[in-house]
Amino acid sequence: MKDLSSSPRAQKAMQLFRQGYNCSQSVVLAWCEDAGLDFSTAAAFSAGFGGGMGRMREVCGTCTGAFMILGAKFGGYPPEDTDGKRKMYEIIQKFAERFKEENGAGTIICRELLGLDGKKFSPVPTPRTEEYYKKRPCPELAGLAAALLEEFIKTE
Repeated sequence: MKDLSSSPRAQKAMQLFRQGYNCSQSVVLAWCEDAGLDFSTAAAFSAGFGGGMGRMREVCGTCTGAFMILGAKFGGYPPEDTDGKRKMYEIIQKFAERFKEENGAGTIICRELLGLDGKKFSPVPTPRTEEYYKKRPCPELAGLAAALLEEFIKTE
């Protein structure tokens, strides 16, 4: 996985996750000010995307958080602007590919990143213990998504 130690945004996203914010919130909140969003609004609108969309273990919340920030930065086009939509979708697809390449698992699907089977998942959050942090790649994935945003926002 990408070295996250030199990225202040990665460090912030990982810290937010360890404070109890979910994976999506951690990425969004690490970038909210830069995207013109206030902290409490950003925390609220990204809350439902944790755990792979409401803990359904679908698309990783760190990716959806990054997608929201990319939308805030590059998605301000009118609805009839098909070129703007195309460019936005292209940015999202490029981001997803980079995330797959960098995370070591080759996926953006939460359950695959966590090594879980495809059964129905409980909405009850897992308690955040030291054991939890030893088993879960979530803080590092939040850091990865936040660090990749630095690259994408500079180059797009």
